[in-house]
Amino acid sequence: MKVLLINGSPKANGNTALALAELEKTFQAEGVETEIVHVGNKAVRGCVSCYSCAEKGCCVFNDIVNETADKFKTADGMIIASPVYYGSPNGNLISFLDRLFFSSKFDKSMKVGASVVVARRGGCSASFDVLNKYFTISNMPVASSQYWNSVHGMVPGEAQQDAEGLQTMRTLARNMAFLMRSIALGKEKYGMPEQEEWIPTHFIR
Repeated sequence: MKVLLINGSPKANGNTALALAELEKTFQAEGVETEIVHVGNKAVRGCVSCYSCAEKGCCVFNDIVNETADKFKTADGMIIASPVYYGSPNGNLISFLDRLFFSSKFDKSMKVGASVVVARRGGCSASFDVLNKYFTISNMPVASSQYWNSVHGMVPGEAQQDAEGLQTMRTLARNMAFLMRSIALGKEKYGMPEQEEWIPTHFIR
């Protein structure tokens, strides 16, 4: 089992990294391999809606998005972690996720997803909802924890004092490991759910 951890903070060693470290430590105890990809400190441009990925099978801008797509394809799960800016995830991370999920054409069904948000005070729930939408449009089950996946802290290292937030991270990692193993067993016994051919519609017709 392998989980890809996406760090959407521009601070590689900030509170978002601290939350991810708690997850990584628990995954390792569960025998699950992890890899952290740092996105928030990269200059990532947004999608330009050129649809070149439909032909190329990857994004026309060959950067960290395409590098991560190959890792995402072989992973059993993904956790997206972001600081909260004005009640939303980091803009660089959103640009990265828009392009990653739209341009990568492999089937993401039954890969397990989860999001983690970090804030001084408010905006966690709104940011949490934004990040989870990438999973729920991709046939990806979302792992849950004992509380919404948020950790609080302002200056780097301050989140270490959020005992409940860190416990939520550990519970999330254990639940996600269990869910990934359960899905693997389900695939072996029952196969994958039937997928119908996509029926695209627009509101103007």
